[in-house]
Amino acid sequence: MRPELAARLGENVPRYTSYPTAPHFHPGVDAAVQKGWLESLEGGDEISLYLHIPYCDRLCWFCACHTKQTRHYEPVTAFLRSLYAEIATIAGHVRGKASVRAIHFGGGSPTMLKPEDMVALGTVLRDNFDFLPNTKISVEIDPNDMDDARLDALAEIGMTRASLGVQDFDPKVQKAINREQSFLQTKTVVDGVRSRGVESVNLDLLYGLPHQTRESVCSTLAQALTLEPDRMALFGYAHVPWFKKHQTMIDEAWLPGPTERFAQSQLAARAIVDKGYEAIGLDHFAKPGDALALASHTGALHRNFQGYTEDRCETLIGLGPSSISRFRQGYAQNMPSTAEYGRMVANGGLAAVRGIAFSDDDRVRGWIIERLMCDFAFSAIDLVERFGEAGQKLLIQASSIAVQDPARVLELQGDSFVVLAKSRPFVRSIAAKFDKYFESGTARHSVAV
Repeated sequence: MRPELAARLGENVPRYTSYPTAPHFHPGVDAAVQKGWLESLEGGDEISLYLHIPYCDRLCWFCACHTKQTRHYEPVTAFLRSLYAEIATIAGHVRGKASVRAIHFGGGSPTMLKPEDMVALGTVLRDNFDFLPNTKISVEIDPNDMDDARLDALAEIGMTRASLGVQDFDPKVQKAINREQSFLQTKTVVDGVRSRGVESVNLDLLYGLPHQTRESVCSTLAQALTLEPDRMALFGYAHVPWFKKHQTMIDEAWLPGPTERFAQSQLAARAIVDKGYEAIGLDHFAKPGDALALASHTGALHRNFQGYTEDRCETLIGLGPSSISRFRQGYAQNMPSTAEYGRMVANGGLAAVRGIAFSDDDRVRGWIIERLMCDFAFSAIDLVERFGEAGQKLLIQASSIAVQDPARVLELQGDSFVVLAKSRPFVRSIAAKFDKYFESGTARHSVAV
């Protein structure tokens, strides 16, 4: 690897699942602003929903999500009452104007819900929102939660995609991250969802975990690939103990260094592609013919807080504590505290406490960053046609980057600025060059690769 690229392995940059990124949200976007943005939806709009279940029955030490461990179910029951209240309030603003195209259940662990509560939640959603035909329903699954009753409940709510967290099958790695999960457990769940007619299975794996080696990563991948998932995601472990205190349970001496992390990521990516999967963006893979692969071929790939998606909805409404909504006007994030969230949504209230409204400059930069993250390129002509004079200003910056960067990570080819193949693993660092908030911000981020 060229030295100027190797130097970027240790850079800390945002993941760019949004722009502007969450550290730049502020309390000026509150429930009143959220209400106005909801009411601005127009007849015929299509929306997506994200439901955040903020509980786990065990805490994985690698996790950076907004979640808390509970050994008792009473807090979950109380949370569900609050969630139902928020659903009713949001639906009151959008029903008759917008229809649901996709739903994603995340957390936390959505599958820690009792089967009857999962079914009840599905019923509440269908009773309150207008679903489009063939609405896609994705659920993040912890295989340790699963039994036949939960599998049946997921089938009953209409789950179309199961996303299983695998991380790593090596027992030493699993012990170090407090996530013990056998290959057999994982296979049993994959077989279970498929036997119930679920059309798509995704597996999430990590590199850069404590005690991981190139050999252990490849061993995990070899086992995972025998399950023939339709999609795979290969994420780098984000060690952010200043943000998530439970990550201090992981001794930093156990973590692979930047060069080893990079080697693990590249070996794993090649192994997946060698099995016939197509590389999608930075860290996703899909079988040819999968909707995600087709979207990547047609310029219809997008990126949101769940990663790469073919979901084309401009509006994504987050439900539950800490969830983030994206509207045409900007981002709005709910109160993270579960107790305070419950008080806010009681009696018809909304829960947004921070966010950011898009400036014209944000829209241009956000479009460039999304196209770089999705396509590793953007068209100069398309940029100017979409954004006019504001686009012209960013062309000057792009040209400067292409000419002045000694690593030559961005090149002008025809009318397009293109990230060269050798530089694609560093696309987050390239995107950061178009992030006007990045240099002046004080937020700390995970490493680039």
